[in-house]
Amino acid sequence: MSPEPFGARLRRAMDTRGPLCVGIDPHSSLLTSWGLADDIVGLERFTRTVVEALADRVAVLKPQSAFFERFGSRGIAVLEKAVEEARAAGALVLMDAKRGDIGSTMGAYAATYLDPASPLFSDAVTVSPYLGFGSLRPALDAAAASGAGVFVLALTSNPEGAEVQRATAADGRSLAQLMLDHMAAENAGASPLGSVGAVVGATLGDAGADLAINGPLLAPGIGAQGATPADLPGVFGDAVGNVVPSVSRGVLSRGPDAAGLRAAAERFADEIRAAVSDG
Repeated sequence: MSPEPFGARLRRAMDTRGPLCVGIDPHSSLLTSWGLADDIVGLERFTRTVVEALADRVAVLKPQSAFFERFGSRGIAVLEKAVEEARAAGALVLMDAKRGDIGSTMGAYAATYLDPASPLFSDAVTVSPYLGFGSLRPALDAAAASGAGVFVLALTSNPEGAEVQRATAADGRSLAQLMLDHMAAENAGASPLGSVGAVVGATLGDAGADLAINGPLLAPGIGAQGATPADLPGVFGDAVGNVVPSVSRGVLSRGPDAAGLRAAAERFADEIRAAVSDG
């Protein structure tokens, strides 16, 4: 039997656990604020605390791979364990790796994150399409085969992103819209939700693009970056019901107390539900 598609699993997780993604971003400053050393012991303690506090209640956990990679093989070992334990507790794991390459190299990235035999196999991974959407084909095919998902960078919240994403393609569309249209084509006919998502910053104010891709819309920027749940309807319009708002420091800053992490996640989830319902 074919595995259940990621889009269906994500829709169910958001409906039952609430539409919230919490990032696992072990910044040096966060480790320090938790009273931990910026070393492998601190990394392991931080990560284990977040997973134990939240993996049984939030829809998605999103580890940022770079903050683990900086510790070398020992950091990757911590990441592997976090992925395994988070998925075992019922959270979907979105690996925030933003990989982008061509040919066999993209295929190797796909095997790393989207092959069930890999120790880093995740429910979804973030990728960059700006070597051409077709360069993502190995990841798209691997995800479809394993029931995983792919979140494609479209409209990011960093100001310098606009010089690429808002540039105009030969047919007059922005490059971001061109990528979104590719995603919509990948998701055509999927129900209840496609498995190819877009990354669209919650801080944009107005996305200025057609976000009806029949797939999830990962919305980083809630909390410390300045966006609030109330901003979501204005950015995402009619597609707001498919938004997966992502919060990192807004939750993580409430650690190391597990109860504080849970309370912050619950508060954001409640505010997001209310904003999406009102929108």
